[in-house]
Amino acid sequence: MFRTAPRQFSRSVWRAAESLSQIESANAHGIAISRAQGICQRGFIDAIGNTPLIKLKQLSKDTGCTVLGKAEFQNPGGSVKDRAALYVVEHAEKLGLLKPGGTVIEGTAGNTGIGLAHVCRSKGYKLVIYMPNTQSQGKIDLLRLLGAEVYPVPAVAFENPQNYNHQAKRHAESLENAVWTNQFDNVANRQAHIETTGPEIWAQTEGKIDAFTCATGTGGSLAGVTRYLKEKSDGRVKCFLADPPGSVLHSYIQSGGRLTERAGGSITEGIGQGRVTHNLKPDIDLLDGSFNIADEKTIAMVYRCLDEEGLYLGASSCLNVVAAKEVAEKLGPNHTVVTLLCDGAYRYADRLFSRKWLEEKKLLGAIPQHLNKYIVLP
Repeated sequence: MFRTAPRQFSRSVWRAAESLSQIESANAHGIAISRAQGICQRGFIDAIGNTPLIKLKQLSKDTGCTVLGKAEFQNPGGSVKDRAALYVVEHAEKLGLLKPGGTVIEGTAGNTGIGLAHVCRSKGYKLVIYMPNTQSQGKIDLLRLLGAEVYPVPAVAFENPQNYNHQAKRHAESLENAVWTNQFDNVANRQAHIETTGPEIWAQTEGKIDAFTCATGTGGSLAGVTRYLKEKSDGRVKCFLADPPGSVLHSYIQSGGRLTERAGGSITEGIGQGRVTHNLKPDIDLLDGSFNIADEKTIAMVYRCLDEEGLYLGASSCLNVVAAKEVAEKLGPNHTVVTLLCDGAYRYADRLFSRKWLEEKKLLGAIPQHLNKYIVLP
């Protein structure tokens, strides 16, 4: 009763083959990517990078340019900082500073710590994090969930000995087989983007890129990508800093390095800087300019990206998107502009989509009326 006649079996096999062929041709691009990626033999760390480059359709239409966002939120730890986290840890290993069973210590505003937590769990290291107590509770909780020892400390200027970075350094110096990865001034951070992010952007655009822009905290992403794209294009690709309120870098660049004015603060986390870090210093003179992006523009773009593109992005990502839009408008139609979509909104939803928080920050009026439907939290 379970036998299939030879002719019937042959026909069913042919139909299956036809169906498989149709299925595979329908997803030829995806299969090619999967074949190129292969298996992550080293586990979590091999899944870092090679993120998609997404066309922002509405902004591209509005500007007459091709505006692209590199989906760094698709890194396995959820942000662009996975790249730097891997590189600073492996740099310490290569120098013999970190041995099996050792401890990694870092001062971080959040996402680098999360990237380090994943990398350290994957490699079997302990992790200690010092961070400003201004960061979202969601980030702190996630770090602890991932096994990190977390010390939220008062947010003070870098010059203050109690700055979270200096506390992290002192903690590392007090332990055996421990390393302070020093994300702000450890140029392995910058190297991550010279070797991975920059080449990926060039390959994905097939070299048809006119400009790149992003914000900076440590300086690694902006400096590394700028260095690679400038060298690869013989200086043709223009690169711009995107800076939030409260940072000195826009003032520094606009004045040719003479001014370091700091005014106000920002809703963004992990970006903006009060100094030129060692990661940024070698490449800051390569930049073609800078844009100061107000929080009102950033928060409006959070809601626009969700509504127009289906992208659920954090404030830092949307500051970058605003900057990409302004770069596109500056260059004029028929140019390709790339930025980084640093992370998603998942860790900030209790703020960004809260009516009370928006009112406290005096940002409720910055959101277009037709997008108020997304303000779903009290």
